[in-house]
Amino acid sequence: MKKYFILLGVAAAVAVSCHTSKKAATEKQWINLFNGKDINDWMVKIQHHQVNENFGNSFRVEEGIIKVRYDQYGDFNDQFGHLYYKTPFSWFHLIVEYRFVGALQKGAPSYTLLNSGVMFHSQDPRTMPKEQDWPISVEMQFLGGLGNGKPRPTGSMCSPGTNVVYKGKLDSTHCITSSAKTYDGEQWVRAELIVYGDSLVKHIINGDTVLQYSKPQIGGGVVNRYDPLIKQDGKLLSIGFIALQSEGQPVDFRNVQLMDLSYLKNNK
Repeated sequence: MKKYFILLGVAAAVAVSCHTSKKAATEKQWINLFNGKDINDWMVKIQHHQVNENFGNSFRVEEGIIKVRYDQYGDFNDQFGHLYYKTPFSWFHLIVEYRFVGALQKGAPSYTLLNSGVMFHSQDPRTMPKEQDWPISVEMQFLGGLGNGKPRPTGSMCSPGTNVVYKGKLDSTHCITSSAKTYDGEQWVRAELIVYGDSLVKHIINGDTVLQYSKPQIGGGVVNRYDPLIKQDGKLLSIGFIALQSEGQPVDFRNVQLMDLSYLKNNK
C-alpha cells in the first residue's frame, strides 16, 4: 500500500509538471512597449523632417504619459507625425489607453479635430521620404465626441496606402466605421487590437469588439510622396511597425502593452 501511494504521488507530480510546462509554453506574457519614463525605444517620423527629428518636442514624456503637443510649432504646416516602436510585430494583442486634451493646433485640417490613432503593419519609417505624409499602414482610428449629441464612434479603421477585406469582399473605402460608442471630453479610453498576421484583425474599445476585417494589404490612395518601390499594391501585410499618431490634436497615451501571439501561429 505504501508503494502504491508513492507511485500515485509520483504520477500526480508528473501530471502537475506536464501541466505547468504546457502552461509555460503558451502563457500570455505582456510587454510594456512604453516604460513610463522615456521614448528611447521609439522612432519619430514627422512630415518635412528626417527620421528621429522630434520637431518641436512633439512627442514627450511627462507624468508617466506620452504627450503629443504642438506648443513649439506656430502654424501646423501639415507636419503629420508618428511615433514608432522599434520592433515590428506580426501576430499580437495590443492595448493602449488614450485621451484627447486641449485645442486643435492652428493650421491643422478640420478633420483632425479630436482625431488620432494607432497605426499597425506600418512600413519602416526609415523607408519614408522626408515629404511623405502618412506611413503605408493600417490605422485604428481614435475619435472624440464633439459635444453636440451626434454619434462619432471611435475605433474605426482607416487605410493610408492599404485596403482590407470587409464582410467578405475587398473594401477600398478609406475609413470603415466601427460600432463603438461616442466618448466626449477628456476621458481615458482603452483601445485594443488583436492582429493575426495577414488574416483576421479585431478592434476592441473598452472591452467591446467594435470592428473586424481581414487580409490587410497594400493598395489604395491617401498616402502621398512615397517611394514607389515600397508601395507594392496587392501585397498582403503580415508584419510591420506600430505607431502612435500626431496630426494636430493634442492627445495623451499611456499603458501601451503588447502580447506576442506568435505561439498561436506556431500551434496552428
